[in-house]
Amino acid sequence: MVIQANMKSLFAIFTLLTSTAMAADSIHEFKLKDIDGKELDLSTLKGKAVLVVNVASQCGYTGQYANLQRLHEQMKDQGVVVLGVPANNFGGQEPGTEAEIKAFCTTDYGVTFPMLSKLSATGGDQAPLFAFLTSSNPELTGEIGWNFEKFLISKDGKVVSRFGSGVEPDSDEVIASIKEVLAR
Repeated sequence: MVIQANMKSLFAIFTLLTSTAMAADSIHEFKLKDIDGKELDLSTLKGKAVLVVNVASQCGYTGQYANLQRLHEQMKDQGVVVLGVPANNFGGQEPGTEAEIKAFCTTDYGVTFPMLSKLSATGGDQAPLFAFLTSSNPELTGEIGWNFEKFLISKDGKVVSRFGSGVEPDSDEVIASIKEVLAR
């Protein structure tokens, strides 16, 4: 009886979280914790192009941190925000605490762009942010395949482009999409 009641409670919470993500019209509706545990209200990103990336410290793509940081430095004054979101869903490649992740990123790659606290990118415990990213644009739906998948968000908070892990953040394809968002 107790197990059944607890399962019903967990299902109700999951349904609420999932429906919240599905009901969101833009990324600007989310309030999340940053890597330091402080609230980050994504409505502060209105009017900016945002590149959301699920990151991991022990992945074959981890070197992309350098290009993400370079992109951040080169385009932040034009209204571009890189937003790193650590996730441990793929191969257990982000096992550390937020403090360990932050230390790694700042020491090894000089990361200064905003980082969120660790979230689940896929599966039954998928964070509402990732549920929104993977389902809000009918042309770009589907599960995240691996670390360092990138979602480009328009100034009004909509998902407008999606790039796989192997696409470098500073590739012509990504830069062209960012410039298109900035021009709107």
